[in-house]
Amino acid sequence: MSRLFPNFKNDLTTSPSSDKLLQMFHQGKVALVTGGSRGIGRAIALRLASDGADVMISFFTNRTRAKETLEEIRKKGVRGEAVRGNVGDPEHILKIFNAVREKFGRLDIFISNAATGVLKPILDFDLKDWERMININARALLLGAQEAAKLMEGRGGRIISITSIGSTRWIPQYGMLGTSKAAIESLTRYLAVELAPKKIIVNAVSAGIVDTDSLKFFPDREMMLERTKRLTPVGRVGEPEDIAKVVVMLCSEDASWICGQTIVADGGYALLG
Repeated sequence: MSRLFPNFKNDLTTSPSSDKLLQMFHQGKVALVTGGSRGIGRAIALRLASDGADVMISFFTNRTRAKETLEEIRKKGVRGEAVRGNVGDPEHILKIFNAVREKFGRLDIFISNAATGVLKPILDFDLKDWERMININARALLLGAQEAAKLMEGRGGRIISITSIGSTRWIPQYGMLGTSKAAIESLTRYLAVELAPKKIIVNAVSAGIVDTDSLKFFPDREMMLERTKRLTPVGRVGEPEDIAKVVVMLCSEDASWICGQTIVADGGYALLG
């Protein structure tokens, strides 16, 4: 081996560790994660920071959790910032992106993660419920992508939205929420086609059942978790980090040929569930 490759050293102890390689994966990139103070958003923000990206998170209600997440981001040796804003309000979306512009001057990665939901039968929904979910879950992606594209102009970037398997499957009392997630997936495809010429790659990640605070609002949470374990081929319920790993992979150059797709990350649940 040494004759063919004089500089090759067959000594694993001299090779960079996988952790070191990961830290270079998004070195120098700037990322925005909406709803980044807890759950899946927090896991994504921390993973991007671990990989070397400077990260801004947005939050709306829980300032304490946002502060804790921000401290964890900064411990990883990167820049971290937080901004309060309701993505259901167009003026707040402008505020969030103006904060990115002011603090970092550019943007390479936009994760549209912030979401809300109401659990009840479709016939019990009113117009206020519908508008709130569509505005926070789907319209926020549209307005966010428009602003992100301006900050990515001339350099390209990645836009990733977070949806759920409820966009294509029936889940009890999940009708309007699932419909809003389906709107995100459709919008992802249209954005992907229009933004690809600008070297902005758009995709979505559809999460299976993930054990976050949101599950506490499901009346049959324990039964849902047990059923998910039983019907998931990998034999467990998802964790926020499972989704974060897929998102960060899609943000990498290795995924530059994946465009306009909704990647299902559910441990195989949709095959049997």
